[in-house]
Amino acid sequence: MSSLAAYSTSTGEAVQFWVLGTVAVLGALGTVLMRRAVHSALSLAGTMIVLAVFYLANGAYFLGIVQIVVYTGAIMMLFLFVVMLVGVTAADSLKETIKGQRWWAAACGLGFGILLAAGIGNASLKEWSGLGQANAGGNVEGLAALIFTKYVFAFEVTGALLITAAVGAMVLTHRERTERARTQRELSEQRVREGRHVPPLPAPGVYARHNAVDIAGLLPDGTPSELTVNKTLRARGQIRDVSAEALGELKAIEQRAAERLERGEVTK
Repeated sequence: MSSLAAYSTSTGEAVQFWVLGTVAVLGALGTVLMRRAVHSALSLAGTMIVLAVFYLANGAYFLGIVQIVVYTGAIMMLFLFVVMLVGVTAADSLKETIKGQRWWAAACGLGFGILLAAGIGNASLKEWSGLGQANAGGNVEGLAALIFTKYVFAFEVTGALLITAAVGAMVLTHRERTERARTQRELSEQRVREGRHVPPLPAPGVYARHNAVDIAGLLPDGTPSELTVNKTLRARGQIRDVSAEALGELKAIEQRAAERLERGEVTK
């Protein structure tokens, strides 16, 4: 009975495992089944955070912090930025480029699952070492001793697989240019043929007294020009109209000029 009690877990640990384990499995399934790449990446990030909590709960503080800072905080966010920049959407083609690749992938996944289940089923725990004994010399030192001695081969193989995956991703996402880039002159001629705005857009602001981006410039007739303000600000209704103020200043300038002309200070 004493040996069985040593291997049993507390109620809090059991509740934590079943609750967070369910969240991790749902996140893993979402990573595979979500149609949008951004949603898949977010599901994977949630699974990584749950794994970090498991590491921390089992006394592997270094692994837990690395899981959050490096994998979830850096690498996963980098994946998200790349996905957003590349613009991968659900509208992309889902047609197989390699015949039968889904069946091969399913077979490989099934084989890996069988090997994993067989390895766990044949595992035997000959002697029990608690967290205190495992972290006797420090958590980082104990982890380094296992990685670079007992599991050094598995560690190196995992590193080689990650490097291969990174190189393969770069090769698959590389797009070879099939035609030469158009020159500036050709782009200008295309804008003329399409009837688009040929010269540069006018700058925002009025009479150099207002140079804010949310103030439209005035046309010769005093009306504001929509080309001088950003479309986003226009859609949000965040444009300040100073045309009345500018016209008032213009009339005041004209009145002062007329008065000086009447006094003979200036001539036409």
